[in-house]
Amino acid sequence: MIRYLIAQFILFLCIAYENTVQAQSNAKVLAEAAPAAGGFSADRLARLDASMQNWVRQKWVNGSVVLIARHGKIVFFKAHGYNDPDTKSPFDKTGIFRVASQTKALTSVAVMMLWEEGKFSLDDPVSKFIPTFSNQKVLATFNAKDTTYTTLPAKRPVTIRDLLTHTSGLGYPGIGTPSEIAIYAKSNMTGGVGVDVKGQTLADAMTRLGTLPLFFQPGEQWKYGLNMDLLGYLIEKWSGMNLEEFFLKRICQPLGMKDTYFNVPPEKASRLVNFFQGDSSGTIKKQASVFSGALNMNYPLQKHTYFSGGGGMSTTVYDYAVFLQMLLNGGEYNGVRLLARNTVRLMTMNQIGDLNPNIGDHAPENKFGFGFLVVSENGSKFTPSQAGTYSWGGVFSTSYWVDPKEDMLVLIYRNMWGPYVSNTDKAFRPLVYQAIND
Repeated sequence: MIRYLIAQFILFLCIAYENTVQAQSNAKVLAEAAPAAGGFSADRLARLDASMQNWVRQKWVNGSVVLIARHGKIVFFKAHGYNDPDTKSPFDKTGIFRVASQTKALTSVAVMMLWEEGKFSLDDPVSKFIPTFSNQKVLATFNAKDTTYTTLPAKRPVTIRDLLTHTSGLGYPGIGTPSEIAIYAKSNMTGGVGVDVKGQTLADAMTRLGTLPLFFQPGEQWKYGLNMDLLGYLIEKWSGMNLEEFFLKRICQPLGMKDTYFNVPPEKASRLVNFFQGDSSGTIKKQASVFSGALNMNYPLQKHTYFSGGGGMSTTVYDYAVFLQMLLNGGEYNGVRLLARNTVRLMTMNQIGDLNPNIGDHAPENKFGFGFLVVSENGSKFTPSQAGTYSWGGVFSTSYWVDPKEDMLVLIYRNMWGPYVSNTDKAFRPLVYQAIND
């Protein structure tokens, strides 16, 4: 009997050890390795390398930085092109990029961290935390001549889930419909970065937002809007920290993300990449400002306290890859767990039912989770990415995707606008997938 018990105990210890080893192996930490270690062909990756050089020669872009990691192995991490084509100053893969709407993924993670702590329910009305969102109205008619409008009552309150899925009815200043732009401009609502936030606090702006009309009934459409900026303010209310502090203390420092900021520090100012505009002739010029001068592109260096959860961050390709690897690991990285794996599952699955994200050139068959576009089974016929791949990007031509079935994350960063930038996007994804060799 004693021998049996000893044998059972030893068996238990072996199983526990195997489970521990398995858990550690599943929680991958990024490390550079030969392409074969990640199941890639070095010869086929050379096609991507050559193409990145060709994009610069063809004047599609001034330059680009690409990172590909599979099974936790960084198999490709290179920069091509110039941070200044006039002086031939090379692009540096450690450059700090304005990633705009890639901020939204950090905001979504922060929200779900606080959800796990019991700070709110996903179906709580926003009005529970911000009273101005009580008894909301929905736009019925709009007079473009004098910006007057009529409304009708919302059928139900806007919920936290609506904000996470962009189904709330909120619009976007500056880039929305004419009615959104006019109504928000009249109330001094901002997109969250640059000179237009001076003199405003996030609390004041988001409280004021609750007094303005929604642009459709909550839950009935998908529309890109100020949802993540509003969630950024709610994070501040739930956590007792401003958004900059929360990101730093609860996400960036624990994960070892040392180059991710709302306010890029002066000692790192030289690493902020330049921003460029290209034209149809192939001329590429550095831009000090965009949106007809309304946004100074040095905004990451201009100290500010208005923290946009929808678009205010700057970061490096590597830092953001660490963040994505945490998600790919099921919420854990290098011994630090930010989220439970089932929380990540919720965030990266279809949360909008039969609705379709109507933005850009995304396949209408695709879906949306909590902060991410999600490739559906039908949508996968348009791309080599497998169903379940989740992604997003930023207005300044940065983007990423995570393909869980391939255990892979991919990022491509440029800070440029122009008629040929989209050519690089169309060429890039096939070049990544054709190099997988296992």
